[in-house]
Amino acid sequence: MRDQQFIQTSTALHDATLEANKAVVLDFIEKSVNEGDLDAAAVHFGESYTQHNPNIADGVQGFRDYLQQLRQRFPMVRGEVKRIFAEGDFVIVHMHAKREPEETGIAIVDFFRLAKGKLVEHWEVRQPVAQGTLHTNAMI
Repeated sequence: MRDQQFIQTSTALHDATLEANKAVVLDFIEKSVNEGDLDAAAVHFGESYTQHNPNIADGVQGFRDYLQQLRQRFPMVRGEVKRIFAEGDFVIVHMHAKREPEETGIAIVDFFRLAKGKLVEHWEVRQPVAQGTLHTNAMI
């Protein structure tokens, strides 16, 4: 009986951590990309932040510089999360991003690693949303 309670408690804590990590990533995307509030988004960074996107420098300042430049060029940039998954310390987001409302946009898959509820590492894969396809399956 005691072992069963331990397993249930461990599972509940694990699930709560995964949900909390997803909430951090969702809030980070909303504050940074959609609202352009870099200060509000920065609270989600860990002590160090390793960036694997070759166009963004490491650290909070690297992200700030990138986002400021992006929002200067495209003030209406938006990211709409379509799917979000969490496993261990990782959160994976499938997003539809548009720099301008009328464009078809970009399908992006972001991989975030968190430590103690803070963003510490990021990878991404992106692909323009196709105008035409050989099938009726959506990219996003």
